[in-house]
Amino acid sequence: MTWLITGGAGYIGAHVVRALGAAGERVVVLDDLSSGLPERLPAEVPVVEGTVLDRDLLDRTLAGHEVRGVVHLAARKQVGESVEQPLRYYRENLHGLTVLLEAVVAAGVDRFVYSSSAAVYGMPDVDLVTEDTPCVPMNPYGETKLAGEWLVRATGRRHGLATACLRYFNVAGAAAPELSDVGVSNVIPMFFEALTRGEAPRVFGDDYPTPDGTCIRDYVHVADLADAHVVAARHVAAASEAGGGAEDLTVNIGTGTGVSVHEIAGLVADVTGLREPAPRVVARRPGDPARVIASAELIRRELGWKPRHDVRDMIVSAWEGWRLRHP
Repeated sequence: MTWLITGGAGYIGAHVVRALGAAGERVVVLDDLSSGLPERLPAEVPVVEGTVLDRDLLDRTLAGHEVRGVVHLAARKQVGESVEQPLRYYRENLHGLTVLLEAVVAAGVDRFVYSSSAAVYGMPDVDLVTEDTPCVPMNPYGETKLAGEWLVRATGRRHGLATACLRYFNVAGAAAPELSDVGVSNVIPMFFEALTRGEAPRVFGDDYPTPDGTCIRDYVHVADLADAHVVAARHVAAASEAGGGAEDLTVNIGTGTGVSVHEIAGLVADVTGLREPAPRVVARRPGDPARVIASAELIRRELGWKPRHDVRDMIVSAWEGWRLRHP
């Protein structure tokens, strides 16, 4: 069988493609290449250029490559942009998912893994975020991800798809330098960019109710995240082959360990050797919760997955990728 990976030329997508390939699965990639880079992908992986909004293209791709399962990663994902462009986010993230699921049902595909986000939780006031923590998204991006979960599960129940929704926490690192993230919207590449320009990295607030006053987040290595997709794909495949009808699973992908922005700054300085200029504190960003840490117990129990990398590994590998792209 073949897995269709939407958004497979992106930062996370390319890692998922390689992980599935290493696990012996056949894959085909659908990507509009608006941010994806086809050179990230192995030469033997077919790449179909296009969008999930194109139903005819989806029908041809699913049939032509004998697709039996889909891993859906293609989406807009910038929180601030979603606030400025809510119509675009709902169209691409939610309507695009609707068109994809319609094509999947028509083609008889019965395995579906959905890329969700910790953004579905909003600002949870708990020590550890479990899958039962109430979902109160704070922006259109999080809203589209939560509504997407609802749609995936409802479609699975009605049409007999085995589904898994994976709620990512903060993704970082790279399995190889050429697979690194080219964006600078996350804290680690933001620090790299500022330091290599000789500018002080910004820390958004140091008066939070945390031990050092800066925000605490749960960081997961992108290679570990890709491995989570492999075990999720095998889980839905086994459920489908068992013939028991619809199966749905929703799990967090995190480490259960929190790291503060201040700690990230220290690790970046250690790894890069760039200690000057020192980070400067600026005003808080609206809507930033003080602490968001995942409980990863459910995925460990249900799928046997656990992370293999720590945050230093993430920063070391991300720095290698940064130096490759910014010699």
